[in-house]
Amino acid sequence: MKIATFRLPHARPDQPGATFAAVITETAIDDAGVEYATQAIELSGITDAGAYLTLPPQERTIAIRAAMSEAQEDPTKVLDITQFNYDTLIPYPSKIFCIGLNYRNHILETGLELPEYPTVFAKYGQTLTGPFADIALPEADHRMDYEGELAVIIGAPGKNIPKNQAMRHVGGYAISNDISLRGYQGRTDEWMQGKIFEATTPVGPWLVSADEFNDDAQLTTLVNGEVRQNDSVNDLVFGVAELVEYLSQMITLLPGDIIMTGTPGGVALAMRDENGRRPWLQPGDVVETRIEGLGAQRNVIN
Repeated sequence: MKIATFRLPHARPDQPGATFAAVITETAIDDAGVEYATQAIELSGITDAGAYLTLPPQERTIAIRAAMSEAQEDPTKVLDITQFNYDTLIPYPSKIFCIGLNYRNHILETGLELPEYPTVFAKYGQTLTGPFADIALPEADHRMDYEGELAVIIGAPGKNIPKNQAMRHVGGYAISNDISLRGYQGRTDEWMQGKIFEATTPVGPWLVSADEFNDDAQLTTLVNGEVRQNDSVNDLVFGVAELVEYLSQMITLLPGDIIMTGTPGGVALAMRDENGRRPWLQPGDVVETRIEGLGAQRNVIN
């Protein structure tokens, strides 16, 4: 099952009730082999995918069945996705965890050893943005980098969750991109200041339930059509269950919490051209992040 958050046409971002959650009912594949949604059905009274996850499981099931039943009786309830814009998938998560240095090949390209424990930092809700939103290059730092990542979305609350029960608490998966401002990030040993610029972290386009996701899916990041990152999400040093167990030892995980699991090799920070310059993102660049089964994001840097 796929759940997305859409914004009503011409609605202001601060307008109450301007977004709604919908279940994706039909998808297609484009010439590049990327899946995209074509039809969806609104989940009545549910504003976004995060609000959907906060419902008790039984109420989620009722909401889905009610929407599907109404659409069978009234075909006008089936929405043409081209008439709506995707919004931030989960606009108000209680927590956003980010895991650094969690792909073996990315660790190797940095010249570091495999870590004993996960490297954890946090983001804030204001850092998030939509899967097709433009991303502004801030005046404060021109060293903007991409980091395509698999996002784990918590679906059931839990504290001190053992690894063998961790997947019961996973609500699904989505694409994310930990857009990073490397100048600020490198000012100190603490990374967070380069990771929390406003509206720089796209998540979406949809949430896919855990039962429909393959844990060896391929993650690909492209800049202006050039492949920069290409790796399987099973290259993680610390897998999903390990991360859920580890983080839940510190704090109760809640529905809608996001765990960004780290990025594979190929980031601009680790690349240099013949003049020794790194290929930082520039205004006009198009960043695409794809994960098999989760669709694709497309963000223009401006």
